[in-house]
Amino acid sequence: MVATFVIFLREGIEASMIVAILLAYLDKIGQRRHFVDVLGGVGAAIVLAAAGGVAAYLTIRTYAGSRVQTIFETCTFLVAAGVLTYMTFWMRNHARTFSSELRSKTSTALSGGARRGLFLLAFQAVGREGLETVVFTLAIAFSTSAAGSLAGGAIGLACAMAVAFAIYHLGKQLNVALFFKIVGALLMVFAAGLLVDAVEGMQQLGWLPMLTHPLWNSGHLLSEDSALGDVVHSFFGYVSRPTVLEIAVWVLYVAVALTAFLGLWSRLVRWRPAHSGTGAAPRS
Repeated sequence: MVATFVIFLREGIEASMIVAILLAYLDKIGQRRHFVDVLGGVGAAIVLAAAGGVAAYLTIRTYAGSRVQTIFETCTFLVAAGVLTYMTFWMRNHARTFSSELRSKTSTALSGGARRGLFLLAFQAVGREGLETVVFTLAIAFSTSAAGSLAGGAIGLACAMAVAFAIYHLGKQLNVALFFKIVGALLMVFAAGLLVDAVEGMQQLGWLPMLTHPLWNSGHLLSEDSALGDVVHSFFGYVSRPTVLEIAVWVLYVAVALTAFLGLWSRLVRWRPAHSGTGAAPRS
């Protein structure tokens, strides 16, 4: 539930910002009549993403307990972790130019077939967020409960709408850049949990038959089947009997991803020359 809450909160805010930028720009240039085209593209993207997600979930559930299900879920975990990592870094690197790029695409759409162009622009922009959300939600639903995942998603989406409203109606008091930085760091931890689920699946399938020995068993302290255990597993990748490879993958990913995302590596590189003690010999 917590994992889908964070996912829907982040994706919901980004999607709503896209729509708000599109509508605000159209209003500014006196093209409010094209609002319906933008909203039509948004609606089509949401319907298609939701239908695709439901269809994929119901289809794979027909193979419950089979090797096919394990393969599909393992691939979903890997894809979700990869897409989550990519889109988080992409948003960090394009945050400053995101609005201007979107306005430029809007102008291009207006110069061509306005109605179709704006519909497709909104459909593509929101559809990308919807597709990412579907992939992440499927990954969470496969590893936890579907009901809890949907509940967390609904709450996260409602909070996203509230935050988006505050951003555009309460001025610049909210630090959006800081928000995305904090949420992005949390999502790096969540992606590490998805990789742990993927490793578990690949070891069950015999694709990674190494380092399979469990390091400990904490099931008597916190069971993965409990409500708290389900939350900790879905967000942090908690496993009561983790194998050596699962722990290694989690630690390595979190260390590398967080260091890169927060810019710690570039700071270290800038810091070392000034403090390395290997400067030039003093001039006489």
